Amino acid sequence: MKTIDSIATQTRSAVAALDGLLRRHPRTLTGGVVALLLGSAVTAFGIAPLAPDAAELPRRLVSETPAAALDVPAQLEALGTHATALYRSDLTRSADTVDSLLQRLGVDDPEAAAFLRRDPTAHKLLDGRAGKMVQALAEGGRLLQLIARYPHADEASARTHFTRLTVERRTQPDGASAWQSNSESVPLKSEARMASGTIESSLFAAADEARLPDHVTVQLAELFGAEIDFRRELRRGDRFTVLYESRTADGEPVAWGGGAGRVLAAQFVNAGKAYDAVWFEFAREDGVASKGSYFDLQGKSLARMFLGSPLAFSRVTSGFAMRLHPVLNTWRQHAGVDYAAPTGTPVRAMGDGIVDFAGRQNGYGNVVILRHAGERETRYAHLSRIAVRQGTRVEQGQNIGAVGATGWATGPHLHFEFRVRGAVRDPLTIARASEAVNLPATAKSRFESVATSARQWFAHGAIDASVAEAAAARFE
Repeated sequence: MKTIDSIATQTRSAVAALDGLLRRHPRTLTGGVVALLLGSAVTAFGIAPLAPDAAELPRRLVSETPAAALDVPAQLEALGTHATALYRSDLTRSADTVDSLLQRLGVDDPEAAAFLRRDPTAHKLLDGRAGKMVQALAEGGRLLQLIARYPHADEASARTHFTRLTVERRTQPDGASAWQSNSESVPLKSEARMASGTIESSLFAAADEARLPDHVTVQLAELFGAEIDFRRELRRGDRFTVLYESRTADGEPVAWGGGAGRVLAAQFVNAGKAYDAVWFEFAREDGVASKGSYFDLQGKSLARMFLGSPLAFSRVTSGFAMRLHPVLNTWRQHAGVDYAAPTGTPVRAMGDGIVDFAGRQNGYGNVVILRHAGERETRYAHLSRIAVRQGTRVEQGQNIGAVGATGWATGPHLHFEFRVRGAVRDPLTIARASEAVNLPATAKSRFESVATSARQWFAHGAIDASVAEAAAARFE
């Protein structure tokens, strides 16, 4: 009760005080109340939407008929009947027939197959060696055009020209279609190509990733093989850059006639150290022809007069020593070195020279004998194929034949001999000790210009125009 009485007393006192305040300041309090009401009105006006009430807007009903469902099966069927001309490419094989080749090219055209069999020009498609580059244009299995590109038949022209065989269906004036064939000799084009790669597992794996031709990869390994052991010293992250010659037939790189050409410049970074090489040609001392070799950027020769092996990759099965002859079954001195390799493996000239003999000779079977400077001679025996003629000049690394088993041989291998003034010598010892190719003093100033261009290329990764032009000029 006391609490209620106390609250009532306080309320009456507050009302009395407010009443006294109103009596003393009537105008001030009235203005304040009016201002408070006006502010509330402005706030309400600012918040209230200006748009009309949605309930009062007119209403309209919109209806549309949905489009008919797409007839997907019908469209797929129509697409299947639509004829599209497509190009397909392949290489001819030794066991190819007209039918097997056309089948690989996606062609089902009996009329075209019959023409390829009976036409003398078109029949050349499967004549001779396999490996012809064939491109077919077909529409719905029907052949429209077939183009084959392959080495020129004339060996002397094969380095600069290729043969283009064209078979195509043409429309006659009367509206009928007829097959026509044509064979022509076309100049090879040349260009300098650049490739680079990083080692993850092996040199050849990185080269394949960089789409580097095998022939160029082998050159790269031989260029730096004296400085880098590619079996033991390669490191993940090592990298290479190479500029090399390339020949093309209608824009397609070719493998014949030195198509996967010479390395012009290269750099290999192994364990952080850079090794450089550049190809440089200079006049021979005898003035007969130009001479080329590889040098580092300081002018030091990287090449020797003789290669370390006549095969790019092989293993020695019989060295320069006494042995039990596998055919005669008697102990005698082995006058050379035997390299194990499959039949058909390319054999290279160990050094520059002249073909002294190329043919069959007793137990050697098919043999090539090269005569070199300084009364030195190299012999390559048991060949399955000979690729040079007697009296011709060959360059170091040039293909002179292929491994075989002709003559006194129990299996495919290469028998290699090295002779000095008619006396046999250990080929491995002679090759390692052969002198380097020296740069003539008269060519040093021109070499420095080439080395400067190579340094810029290695630094910036761009092909110098003069280097590319020099590469192209080699094919002219």
